[in-house]
Amino acid sequence: MRSAAVKFAARRVVRFVVSLAVLLVASFAMIHLIPGDPVRASLGPAAPVELVQARREALGLDRPLPEQFLTYVRDVLGGEFGTSFLTGEKVGDVIAVRLPVTLSLALLATVVALAVAVPLGMWIAIRTENGRRRGAEATFNSVSGLAVTVPEFLYSIALVSVFAIGLGWFPPAGRDGPESYVLPVLALAIGPAAMIARLCRVETLRELSTEYVRLARAKRLPPARLYVRHVLPGTLTATLTVSGLLLTGLIAGSVIVEVVFAWPGLGQRIVESITQKDYPVAQGAILVYGAIVLAVNLLVDLVLGALDPTSRVEET
Repeated sequence: MRSAAVKFAARRVVRFVVSLAVLLVASFAMIHLIPGDPVRASLGPAAPVELVQARREALGLDRPLPEQFLTYVRDVLGGEFGTSFLTGEKVGDVIAVRLPVTLSLALLATVVALAVAVPLGMWIAIRTENGRRRGAEATFNSVSGLAVTVPEFLYSIALVSVFAIGLGWFPPAGRDGPESYVLPVLALAIGPAAMIARLCRVETLRELSTEYVRLARAKRLPPARLYVRHVLPGTLTATLTVSGLLLTGLIAGSVIVEVVFAWPGLGQRIVESITQKDYPVAQGAILVYGAIVLAVNLLVDLVLGALDPTSRVEET
């Protein structure tokens, strides 16, 4: 059993390393696949030739491609992501300031989504068990299905229009105090909460039909003890697995939300760097985003393998 677990973890780590290597190559190729000269594009067509050439030499873009790649890999592994074309800032410093802001938004949205979705999904399952209250079941499925399909930017616009501009309860943009988190966190959390609630309902119904839950009911256990001790653990196994994957989606989805709410995170900086042709910043930020997604996926796989040994199946 232990050998199978070690082999499972080793396969996942190898897959993570290979994916990270592919991401590293793709991020390096980003600048070189841009039509024309990226330095000329960032400085503008009116920039003197001498300035363009000096910037290319400073960035090492005048060296042979293999040498550039080896230098890039060495710098990234050492925590160096280059220098901004426009501001001269180190890209690593930009990421160090912006990334925690983005992660705080995504993590809060994950916590809110779970705090709402798990009780809601379980409650709906209990209320509609054995075909009861079909109207409530149909309403839940319709509303939650619609909530999943609405993109984050529509939630953002609607929340700003109603609660910021209309009612004036929350600031419409910026990051200034706890109240400024409310609307962007909700914009990120609504869709995932609906998806998790749907999954949680299905898993709860499955748990309610198991033999040990029927036995617990036959013993007339108090409802709180029955659902929390006997139903909730089985429900959370699949729910938390999907939630880990949703976290990566929230990190990616935060880009749009940050733009709408003028949130000073890494997502907004990526959009700014692309529109301003500040390619080193975009390159470094996208590399970090991708690495985080891969790391979260690895962690989810390892946790799932620990909780559910049947998932450790040899790939063929």
